Amino acid sequence: MNITQRFDRYLEHLSAGLGHADRYAGLRDYCTGLMLPLSRKNVRPMAAQIDPLRISARHQALHHFVAKARWSDTEMLRRVAQWVVPQMDLRAGGWWIVGDTSFPKQGSHSVGVAPQYCKQLGKRANCQVAVSISLATDQGSLPVAWQLYLPEDWAHDPARRAKAGIPEPVRFSTKTQIALQQLRRLRAEGAPCYCVLADSDCGVNDAFRQALDDMGLPYMVGAASDTAVRPHNTGLLRPKAQRGNGRNGRSPAVPQRSAAYPPISARTLAMALPPQAFHSVTWREDDRAPQRGRFAAVRVGRADGNVGKTRLPNEQWLLVEWPSHETEPDRYWLSTLDKDTSLQKLVHAAHLCWRIERDHQDLQRNFGLDHYEGRNWQGFHHHAVLSVAAYGFMMAERLIAGNPKRTNMPRPKPLACSR
Repeated sequence: MNITQRFDRYLEHLSAGLGHADRYAGLRDYCTGLMLPLSRKNVRPMAAQIDPLRISARHQALHHFVAKARWSDTEMLRRVAQWVVPQMDLRAGGWWIVGDTSFPKQGSHSVGVAPQYCKQLGKRANCQVAVSISLATDQGSLPVAWQLYLPEDWAHDPARRAKAGIPEPVRFSTKTQIALQQLRRLRAEGAPCYCVLADSDCGVNDAFRQALDDMGLPYMVGAASDTAVRPHNTGLLRPKAQRGNGRNGRSPAVPQRSAAYPPISARTLAMALPPQAFHSVTWREDDRAPQRGRFAAVRVGRADGNVGKTRLPNEQWLLVEWPSHETEPDRYWLSTLDKDTSLQKLVHAAHLCWRIERDHQDLQRNFGLDHYEGRNWQGFHHHAVLSVAAYGFMMAERLIAGNPKRTNMPRPKPLACSR
């Protein structure tokens, strides 16, 4: 079976979730257009390339499919995963990577556009921001959840909501809240308890870490240098018994805090570590040179406030990266991976977030993720998941070929224009 035949089977699999058989043509044309070598992958250029003799009619059909047809983007992502995930090597488990990406925009009419921090530009700018979760292994990764971040001025403006077709249940949520909603949905659908990876934008949020604990998900998240921690076996005291139920009394849920061993910052703890605590670790074999750094990992107790149900703060890892040419550490992580986890694995997990950045880069550079010019909520999400669908097929092909790093795999040829 050649690649075009496999692409046909892939589209048949995806189309079963569209609700109507007559939407198959739109799916076929749109995904094919996203995989063509076009400088702009929005509706009109794709229509011109796919059907040059009937550009207007094909443009109208593609626009209706992506912006107006009522099919579920969540179901589309689920079906993409059903095709790609079996090609991933999950024998050693996987990782859930939380991240966001941004799309610079002119004007103020595209749904969710507002002045906010734009990762793509590295500064505050007029843009849209979307939150996503990727399932990753060492061989590849795939976005499995995707949602636009809706700024407060959009969420609380009935006129703009109506014009952009924002669904009634959608309310203002922070990016971390959106990520937690996505993880809860994945868990409710039976997703496994893989470790969650996130940068410090999420990691510094106490409620985010507590919610992961409550879901039973281990994590490796970025932390700030001023994150408060309690060195293991110093700042955590055994609670005194209280009079109450039982012969020995009932222990309080919140531990006593000792003036002798107050919480300290991650930076203070890292600076106090002896030089022999730091080891050189290679965390990725890059195409040009190995990625290597100096790391130390120590067990600490949480020193943040209680969130939700009160309970004893749990013990976890503080991972520190201190480049040899720097006068102090430059990166920190907190992790609830098992206490017998090796330093090599801790470092590997901390630096695996590059995979979601690779997802976003591939989607934008090769599959037109940021090329959509429509303005409504449904169109934005439909275009995004169709970009993921095109990317997912190519990822599956790379995994089958045993070379997931390649981005120049042969692409399916456009199907016949006449129908």
